[in-house]
Amino acid sequence: MFKNFTGFHLVEAYQKTKKEKRLAKKNNISRIIRIIIPVVVALFVWNMPGEWLGMAGITLIQQRVLSVFIFATLMWILEGVPAWTTSVTVITVLLFSASTSSLWFFREGIDPDLLGTQIKYTSLMHCFADPIIMLFIGGFILAIAATKSGLDSVLARVMLKPFGTQSKYVLLGFLLVTGIFSMFLSNTATAAMMLTFLTPVLRALPADGKGKIGLCMAIPVAANIGGMGTPIGTPPNTIALKYLNDPNGLNLNIGFGEWSAFMMPLTIILLLFAWVLLLKLFPFKQKTIVLNIEGEAKKDWRSILVYITFAVTILLWMSDKVTGVNSNVVAMLPIGVFCLAGVITKRDLEEINWSVLWMVAGGFALGVALQESGLGKLLVSSIPFETWSPVVVILASGLICYAMANFISHTATAALLVPILGIAGEAMSSQLAPLGGVTTLLVGVAIGSSLAMVLPISTPPNALAHATGFIQVKDMQKVGIIMGIAGLILGYTTLIILGPSLF
Repeated sequence: MFKNFTGFHLVEAYQKTKKEKRLAKKNNISRIIRIIIPVVVALFVWNMPGEWLGMAGITLIQQRVLSVFIFATLMWILEGVPAWTTSVTVITVLLFSASTSSLWFFREGIDPDLLGTQIKYTSLMHCFADPIIMLFIGGFILAIAATKSGLDSVLARVMLKPFGTQSKYVLLGFLLVTGIFSMFLSNTATAAMMLTFLTPVLRALPADGKGKIGLCMAIPVAANIGGMGTPIGTPPNTIALKYLNDPNGLNLNIGFGEWSAFMMPLTIILLLFAWVLLLKLFPFKQKTIVLNIEGEAKKDWRSILVYITFAVTILLWMSDKVTGVNSNVVAMLPIGVFCLAGVITKRDLEEINWSVLWMVAGGFALGVALQESGLGKLLVSSIPFETWSPVVVILASGLICYAMANFISHTATAALLVPILGIAGEAMSSQLAPLGGVTTLLVGVAIGSSLAMVLPISTPPNALAHATGFIQVKDMQKVGIIMGIAGLILGYTTLIILGPSLF
């Protein structure tokens, strides 16, 4: 996370708490068990006779990939180690055991038919240099530059001013502004920044009033939902877009602007629904709220360069289909300009959230392994998705994604589900066509992930809001479940009706 971001102390406290819990002596045995279980299960799958798996003709490479996939699934669910560590392990094991550059004893002296198709090591190593990763880095760089120049505080103050001082409209302002920030900045950083602005207000509100609960809940709700609005808003979006645009796969060529044109209206509607819900559940006792957001925009030439580059980058992203410049290429503009001008220094680059990038890259590596080894097609043929009702496949995928993302990382959920659903979607593309096609299936995963906010552990913005002490778990569960149900219904309905015309 960015140390120069307003509210970083909240992010740091959250990360410190997580680390302390992991390292606590009483949890050591539990942590060891949570590491041993995935390793033992994966080794069993790795070494068991292939026919036991119930997939006729499975090769050794495919069996190893399946073992690694199961290892990643269990590690991401049980969280014995940080999620990014699992991703790095996945890439490393695949390179040394299933790639064209694997250790000799994994490939030499074995019947080629029994061994199967090896994965190109370059394909696995390219995962961290995938253009989508560059898109994410561009978003991180914009966030750092906006903070260093004071642009974030100024934008927050200007954007909240039109909502006046009436409590209910201040709540709406925080929802919309947090949601908009979250479309372009890290969800966690956005939540930390907005909670910093909100803390003095919460302390000034009546101790026996429910309004402060609604205001505090508005931040994680808006940060999670707002992330759906753009491809860089949250990692599940980039993972879904990666598979939708893969030239060797679906090759749908969905642009940054097209994604945003579809998702932003959906995001705004959900934020308005959240406003009504929070007002209903947590009515204000005090009818007016006075905001005092500190921070001024810097006037030096570097800061002015940040304002111009920020605006140009977003404009180019939104008009990528008109200009013909790919959104991944556009992401290099702020990187190049800010590094050359000295806005971004070596220290700033060190503060980029590299663990998120490794997490995404690990998901991509699993997808590459499933595709190139042929395991993906074998799984789909073993599980006859094409014989299932497309409605069942879509609804089941959405509900499974939503349920998983409430307990494990949203990114991990997307990394596990998108590759399998992408292959399954191709196999039953004709059946899915009346319901929006494969796009409905994969974009639905991104929506389902972002809507998962039932528990403090569901997402970092939830944890940060819960750490303020103003929110009880039951409040978060109530809001999270209602928002999840409403969001899934509205999201899938919109995808089925409007998706084919927009994507």
